[in-house]
Amino acid sequence: MLNSILNFKKQARLSRSLALSAALLLVLGMGLLVGCDNTSTSSSTSTSSSPSASSSEENAASASYHKISADKAKDMMDSGEPYILIDVRSDEEYQAGHIEGAILIPHNEIKKRASGELTDSDATIFVYCRSGVRSSSAAHELVSQGYTNVYDMGGLMSWPYGTVTN
Repeated sequence: MLNSILNFKKQARLSRSLALSAALLLVLGMGLLVGCDNTSTSSSTSTSSSPSASSSEENAASASYHKISADKAKDMMDSGEPYILIDVRSDEEYQAGHIEGAILIPHNEIKKRASGELTDSDATIFVYCRSGVRSSSAAHELVSQGYTNVYDMGGLMSWPYGTVTN
């Protein structure tokens, strides 16, 4: 009888422990889902309140980049509207294979090269890398420089439409 009571108490503790673990996993899973959605990501750039603040600074403060899927990016590219496609990987990665029509501006050079090579701050700009980390950083930098129509399409790993080499 005493063994039955002890086993019952052990099972009750185990059940409580499993329930708490399941609840924790559920909360963590929900956090991941919310953190990985395909919504716009706002830039945290601030502007001067003086009347002399430029319109590009004002645009940068209210602009955001959009995280989109490869399928959505492909649909937009196929629409016939003009766009700029930027590969922010290294030269070696670019030479090994890139999306047709992409220009190479490595993520660590975006800050200094964007204004000279991307002259239309309202152009539709798609940015990608290998897995999505560098493209997110580059998209954020472009928005902070006043580009208003930036799309982070993530990584080439999720691009099912083929690549070209030079």
